[in-house]
Amino acid sequence: MADHSQLSDSEIRRYQKHIMLPGIGKEGQLKLKNSSVLVIGAGGLGCPVLQYLTAAGVGRIGLMDYDLVSENNLQRQILYGASDIGKLKSIISKQRLSKLNNNVDIDILNIRFNKQNAMPLVNDFDIIVDATDNTESRYVINDACVAGGKPMVHGAIYRFEGEVSVFNYNNGPTYRCYNPEDEKKYNNPEPAETGIMNVLPGITGTYMASEVIKLILQVGDVLSGQVLIFNILTNKHYLFKVKPKKENKKINKLNN
Repeated sequence: MADHSQLSDSEIRRYQKHIMLPGIGKEGQLKLKNSSVLVIGAGGLGCPVLQYLTAAGVGRIGLMDYDLVSENNLQRQILYGASDIGKLKSIISKQRLSKLNNNVDIDILNIRFNKQNAMPLVNDFDIIVDATDNTESRYVINDACVAGGKPMVHGAIYRFEGEVSVFNYNNGPTYRCYNPEDEKKYNNPEPAETGIMNVLPGITGTYMASEVIKLILQVGDVLSGQVLIFNILTNKHYLFKVKPKKENKKINKLNN
């Protein structure tokens, strides 16, 4: 069993460039080693999130996806290849990530995140990453994070635009504060229906991984109360403020 009280000589060599940075050092790298992150979705967004968190040395990662690799995934889901078509993303992802960094414990969760299993899963990790591609799942993830008191790192993509934010952190807004549920819920077109520039989920997922690392290390300006939206065609970036609403924080259990 790995010793989580200190860094091994090999880990010190591996994470040298982190350790050299002001605000990180060995203490920060130990924080990463002793942290746990649940990544919900191993698709276009989840692939870069998983890769960078694994490379960074996050000690334990929950890899949650129940889908199979398909040929039309390969344009943007960079953990998979042609020989993986028809196989479980969760299993293939773990195989690739274990080769990237065998110091990281990767738990496969080959199930769908839903109201029935949400709370035990959220309670088992420090930070929850929403790398899903549909609004319905985001509400469930949000509500579980609010009820469990866990931060939710969110990302979404549409054609040439990406967005990233951190919800339910330090009394900041929740996902419902940003995107209230109404009669038109779930009618937003998803990436599969509109097309997606293949590099966009990579850029967006990298931003998401950065927010996770900042949360763990307690460094920098976390995107809490703000939504970063960027367009890779125009190179324009926007920061929108989101105000917290008290009624959206009154979730202490999920209604099945």
